[in-house]
Amino acid sequence: MKFLEHEAKLVFADNGIPVPHGVLIRSADELAGHLDTLPFEFVLKAQVDVGGRGKAGGILMADKKNGVATARDLFGTTIKGVPVREILAEERLEILHEYFASIAVDRSTKEALILFTEEGGVDIETLARERPSAIRRASVSLLMTEIPPFMLRDLIGKAPKEAGKILQSLYTVFRRKDAVLAEINPLVTTPSGIFAADAKLIVDDNALKRQGISQNRDLTEREREAEKHGFSYVELIGNIGVIGNGAGLTMATLDLIDFFDGKAANFLDVGGGADQERVKHAVQLVAGVPSVRVIIVNLLGGITRCDEVARGIIDAGISQEVIVRLAGTNEEEGKCLLMEKGYRMLDSMEQAVRAAVEAVR
Repeated sequence: MKFLEHEAKLVFADNGIPVPHGVLIRSADELAGHLDTLPFEFVLKAQVDVGGRGKAGGILMADKKNGVATARDLFGTTIKGVPVREILAEERLEILHEYFASIAVDRSTKEALILFTEEGGVDIETLARERPSAIRRASVSLLMTEIPPFMLRDLIGKAPKEAGKILQSLYTVFRRKDAVLAEINPLVTTPSGIFAADAKLIVDDNALKRQGISQNRDLTEREREAEKHGFSYVELIGNIGVIGNGAGLTMATLDLIDFFDGKAANFLDVGGGADQERVKHAVQLVAGVPSVRVIIVNLLGGITRCDEVARGIIDAGISQEVIVRLAGTNEEEGKCLLMEKGYRMLDSMEQAVRAAVEAVR
């Protein structure tokens, strides 16, 4: 789950990372009551979960004379389709230099990947592609409680020593919060010291309960509904609904859809042992995606019974065409039930996927 900037900065500050003074407001009038605590010039930063908000008009310069009016204008906008409901009013820093610091999970090595460069405030992906040597990197076992001092020295290079302390604190945040990403871009030096001018923190969804977070805000309403039923579900952009049992089989179905130049609307794994009611909810959930024109159900019956799957598909009572591939336990019973109702049955995954792609053309 992604933290908003002001939330991430609270976590950073609690762990010894200096952040600019700021106040969170939910209306322009609320800003008026905080002007005495802010310097004459400050920054208004929309708290929206989108990338590139600065270029999209989500960060505005203001002062005590025009701050309320500027905040009112910002509250009346949307940033990349997301309405602005909260704004962080923050002191404007006199920036001398910008750095970039990031710690992420490297899934290939199962370690923490630490990145640092003297060229912060830029598109780090572009920098990594065009001048990879400008980014220093190191990998640390997640069993280690801190970054070794020699590694810190190599990472920060000629940056101020304070940058090393902040990088160490960022690693502490990364471990304590079960993060998959903890990032400061830019980390800035000023006449008053060094500060995290921006903050990004993403917590592993599987650790939310341990972190005391009751709801994953990143989920859509449909993804929350899927979570209630225990489905593994991800929304995609396409018009072919996908239901499978087992992550591997479902992913293979998505890969075949892409191979045949189709577009999957979702990933839904009902899991093993799915009964009639569970399959019914899965089909209705996918059918509720506005873009879905056809649904492919691709299930292998081991502990899952194909006749239960068939009854669930029939009970769902949806309007879209459902193309089915069933194999395994009670396969013949399941196929008979579906054929009696006129459902399209195919013997292989490739045939079913090809038919689904052709059906939406």
